[in-house]
Amino acid sequence: MNQSRNTKSFGLTRRRFLGTTAGTALLVAAGMPGALEAAEPLKVAGIYTVPVEQQWVSRIHKAAGIAQERGDIDYVFSENVSNTDYARVMREYAEQGYQLIIGEVFAVEQEAREVAAEYPDIAFLMGSSFKQDEALPNFAVFDNYIQDASYLTGIIAGSMTETGNIGMVGGFPIPEVNRLMHAFMAGAREMNPEITFQVSFIGSWFDPPKAKETAFAMIENGADMLYAERFGVSDAAKEKGVLAIGNVIDTQADYPETVVASAIWHFEPTLDKAIAEVRAGTFAAADYGVYSFMKEGGSSLAPLGTFEGKVPQEAMDLVNQRSEQIKSGEFTVEINDEEPKSS
Repeated sequence: MNQSRNTKSFGLTRRRFLGTTAGTALLVAAGMPGALEAAEPLKVAGIYTVPVEQQWVSRIHKAAGIAQERGDIDYVFSENVSNTDYARVMREYAEQGYQLIIGEVFAVEQEAREVAAEYPDIAFLMGSSFKQDEALPNFAVFDNYIQDASYLTGIIAGSMTETGNIGMVGGFPIPEVNRLMHAFMAGAREMNPEITFQVSFIGSWFDPPKAKETAFAMIENGADMLYAERFGVSDAAKEKGVLAIGNVIDTQADYPETVVASAIWHFEPTLDKAIAEVRAGTFAAADYGVYSFMKEGGSSLAPLGTFEGKVPQEAMDLVNQRSEQIKSGEFTVEINDEEPKSS
């Protein structure tokens, strides 16, 4: 197993929990001035099946680093953990006394839940395609419900394509990918109902060469705009001189003439909620996916960077209008977890 554990991955120093918002809240609730001065940070472990540089996992890793910098948690992690080793690594961290274990169990749902059942006093917050089980109260689920921001990037893409042919490359057709693709497609059709889509899945979460080759084929088939759900797609767009839309992270600086816009996932609201619940002793089976919604601060449209002023004003006016409506609840982006198909 290629397992990497790193308690100093962010080069951070420990600060007293008393100085944090969560610490202050608990101090007030307890009514005991100074009672938490010696409180230890929450012990948190992350378990990831891909490198922490991979875009989806990088957002979890970043949020954990921010929480560690605040002094709220002590964070260690394992990356590149194979599916067959995942349950074993969960048990190792549980046996070592970690209080909150985070990760993604899309390919090991049953095994992960079985491990959680063995350690009822430990909180597990896991990326999952399934919902929580009330019979397993210490196992909560989340997913990147960033369909709001994805929809906005679709509006921009629909206004920028000249051929009306958009290529979309995804990892696997699972709900967390499907819903973002559908939201993007809905946004693009707001600008042009006649737009066609080429949709393909590469069967991997991290295979940039394969994603790149798939994107090349779509460009050959007429696409002048690509939805880069995976790494490698924007490289193909850059080489062929077409445009791309990013997903989960902002890569505009890396592809200044290629990536027009990106839907950004902010995991901080999700993790901060879990930390607070564990601290309060109220962590329970729940769906934390709601904290990825734009109105919760869990997603946003990245700055346009070099494309500022280059997107048609009609599209930007609609983006601004829809953004306000989404945040106020006046407009709801449909959540469609079905596998998207090519036009």
